[in-house]
Amino acid sequence: MARGRFITLEGGEGAGKSTLAAGLEETLGQRSISVERTREPGGTPGAEEIRKLLVEGAGDRWTATSEALLFFAARHDHVERRIKPALDAGRWVICDRFFDSTTAYQGAAGGLDRETLTQLRRLTLGDFTPDLTLILDLDPEAGLVRAGSRGGGEQRFEGKGLTFHQRLRQGFLDIARAEPERCVVLDAAQPPDGVLASALAGIEQRLGWPR
Repeated sequence: MARGRFITLEGGEGAGKSTLAAGLEETLGQRSISVERTREPGGTPGAEEIRKLLVEGAGDRWTATSEALLFFAARHDHVERRIKPALDAGRWVICDRFFDSTTAYQGAAGGLDRETLTQLRRLTLGDFTPDLTLILDLDPEAGLVRAGSRGGGEQRFEGKGLTFHQRLRQGFLDIARAEPERCVVLDAAQPPDGVLASALAGIEQRLGWPR
């Protein structure tokens, strides 16, 4: 059985990652591809408990270093208990956020140095990396308006201010520029159908489809 493919979705608040993940799951399923859709932080019982610590409460609840440690603890559990087993079973995994979010949020926007992030990634993940990363790019002001309309209690990062989110956007674009072989940037200002079509074109070009 061929190993599955690991696709991650990245971008700032309100960029439409969850909508795209659902669209990809449905479309790939129609192509007879077995798909597992998951998210970060979360994806396993333990990681979901850590999620509550990270996405709820005041914006200054944690330092960038504390956040990174929590994210990578959740991520290690997620990868070992869910993502790798799914890939080994031949399923494609669509993950809403992965390590690029930590690089952008805690690094580019939060000020944590890259060497610390690199060491944490190496310690918890080794050389494990996505096959493809789709980065949904959107003006931060528009994204925050979208995110604010969702409501709910998971608003901790939305409250960090526009300057934080502008640095965040640039952080994601810098990642895409540094790793063009892995990353595809999508215009998230398009209607959802347009974003999905662009994502599918990127998947076909980079990964192809099982035969």
